[in-house]
Amino acid sequence: MWLAGVDLAWNGEKNPSAIAVGELNGKKLRLDNIYGAVTGLDNIFNTIKENRYIEGIAIDASLIINNKTGFRECETELNKVYRSKWAGCHPTNQRLYPDAFSVKLSQLLLSEGFNYVFGKKWQIECYPHASIIEIFGLDKRLLYKKGSVSEKRNGQKILQEHILRLCNSNILELVIPEHQKELYLNPDIVNTLKGQQLKSKEDALDSIICLYTAALYALKYSGHSFGNARNGYVWVPDKQCVR
Repeated sequence: MWLAGVDLAWNGEKNPSAIAVGELNGKKLRLDNIYGAVTGLDNIFNTIKENRYIEGIAIDASLIINNKTGFRECETELNKVYRSKWAGCHPTNQRLYPDAFSVKLSQLLLSEGFNYVFGKKWQIECYPHASIIEIFGLDKRLLYKKGSVSEKRNGQKILQEHILRLCNSNILELVIPEHQKELYLNPDIVNTLKGQQLKSKEDALDSIICLYTAALYALKYSGHSFGNARNGYVWVPDKQCVR
């Protein structure tokens, strides 16, 4: 079964997104490719469409936005669990995002048969901060997105170490080709990055987490769905995958 994980930029027409594609076979997930710095709705959609064997997609973005103001119900529910762990999410509504890029992509995926939650082909909304907490058994959000360049580098290196631990998971083994490890999971490379290059590496790591989340969902692994498929939902695995 082929899956994708998408770390989607809010303004995806100008800012780059990352897409990880992999194959799930039993309890093994093989990372096949990461498409980094993909910009523009058509390019993102076509990258997914060109990988025609993909059956499931986990996207870090708000796929359904029906509320005019405030938080979506799924965000309110999620914040009750994760805000104390420094992983609360920001509000999504039509006033803030009247023509949301993420909703446009989701609608295009619906037109290609990727249904919400269930179906032969499906799309789910995921939230990497929460997934990382649960998958790796952390007490609080891993700090790798904000702060100084040094703090971001250190956070990314910790996340790299966690991702590599998944290669020995007895829940879902992540198989990573050596050239992908060198490109995305080499701490020495992170030490040389700053600015957009460092941000692009962060996006790639998030796309791997999204892909892994998609695989756990496909395996019907223990998890919790906040909200609903009518007004917005976020699926989060709720058990540790590696010790």
